[in-house]
Amino acid sequence: MFERFADPARNVVTLAMDEAAGRGDRRIGTDHLLLGVLHDPEVAEIVGVDARAAREAADALDRQALAAIGLDLGGFEATRGAAGSKRPPFTSGAKSVMKQMLANTTAEKARRIAPKHLLLALLERQEPDPAASLLAALAIDTRDVRHKVREL
Repeated sequence: MFERFADPARNVVTLAMDEAAGRGDRRIGTDHLLLGVLHDPEVAEIVGVDARAAREAADALDRQALAAIGLDLGGFEATRGAAGSKRPPFTSGAKSVMKQMLANTTAEKARRIAPKHLLLALLERQEPDPAASLLAALAIDTRDVRHKVREL
């Protein structure tokens, strides 16, 4: 499947891996894919949020989740995971997003997978999925964004 990725879409997946590593996660989840796709300037403009703002919102969600179980990180920051030569695995949710992305590309009869195909797949996620929770925390109107992407 990765051979069908256009260069910007490949870059998004690489950035998602970087986001996972930066958050100290050993697997790539839907939230990492969302953060990765928001690095794309065209996608960020359509969504109305860039990767930096989304990363801050993801950090806030993490702090809220920890506070809900009685943990306070105080001044501690996330640490980068150990560097490894192997690509981290995708969560089941991220695998599902990749399948939906391929279906979106095929339905559009596009020859190459673009960041917008990944964004459309992420917009279909429902809470408690991490990407859906992040989109909700950012107050993103997924129907409106989906409509804008399909108009491209």
